[in-house]
Amino acid sequence: MSESFAELFEQSLKTVEMAPGSIVTGVVIDIDKDWVTVHAGLKSEGVIPISQFLDESGDCTLNIGDEVQVALETVEDGFGATRLSREKARRAEAWSELEKAYEADEVVTGIISGKVKGGFTVDVNGLRAFLPGSLVDVRPMRETAHLEDKPLEFKVIKLDQKRNNVVVSRRAVMEAVNSAEREELLANLEEGAVLKGIVKNLTDYGAFVDLGGIDGLLHITDMSWKRIKHPSEIVNVGDEIEVKVLKFDRERNRVSLGLKQMGEDPWADIKLRYPENSKVKARVTNLTDYGCFAELEDGVEGLVHVSEMDWTNKNIHPSKVVQVGDEVDVMILDIDEERRR
Repeated sequence: MSESFAELFEQSLKTVEMAPGSIVTGVVIDIDKDWVTVHAGLKSEGVIPISQFLDESGDCTLNIGDEVQVALETVEDGFGATRLSREKARRAEAWSELEKAYEADEVVTGIISGKVKGGFTVDVNGLRAFLPGSLVDVRPMRETAHLEDKPLEFKVIKLDQKRNNVVVSRRAVMEAVNSAEREELLANLEEGAVLKGIVKNLTDYGAFVDLGGIDGLLHITDMSWKRIKHPSEIVNVGDEIEVKVLKFDRERNRVSLGLKQMGEDPWADIKLRYPENSKVKARVTNLTDYGCFAELEDGVEGLVHVSEMDWTNKNIHPSKVVQVGDEVDVMILDIDEERRR
């Protein structure tokens, strides 16, 4: 009644053969420049292209005798060779890790690898996941280049292996991290405080800065003492900057920030630097029908009225005398420190 070992072995092979794609542990018995030979406990060894064992640097770190997880594609039945796949086993391992992370609500690490309609593709352990544009951050972002091609943390919010569908969210991770930081920051935040932050987004009227759990608005008028046309002249997305809290509305959790306030006000003691009737050099920055504006230094501009541009013709148009960018000699006639004129 007892079955021989050979018969039991044959039955086990038939069982395996009935389940293509099964993951088994094999032992590396040979490595050459093109192939890795693996013995998986079957009648014959399987050969796998060495390309399936290369790491991110393109190197193969396998040694003879190492154990590896491989997937069975076909089992040798006496007429052909055993076919194994490391790539399929690696994908199965990745799916298993994703399932565990999804069930435990844990974070996974991935790299934003491309842009598609409605969002981005993310490489998570070799699997292609979808990141909706609305789930990149807690606040909508126009620029995401600073997030691409580097490891980031995500949470898996949808998983369907049969449809090969993985959806991830970076926003969920940010909200969880920001929650604790936000409470601590709000408790200690006060006007006049100097903080470090990361520029998250640029608009025509300023920049949003992540202070660590809460965003603050750095208005374009508080970026520089000199006149600028767009925030990108001063900061870029991803920059780490030091800013001063100008105003904090605790009820609405709104923070106004200043960058220019981190430096000296160029209008302080201006009459000492530019006494009346002194001659100085200035650069023409703008032309109007009534004169031109000339910059004495960063943040300090003066008006040269059209009536002060030509001794003989009081109604000459400024463009007939100077052009934007010209360096000219001017005389200080009057300074109004209070109105900054």
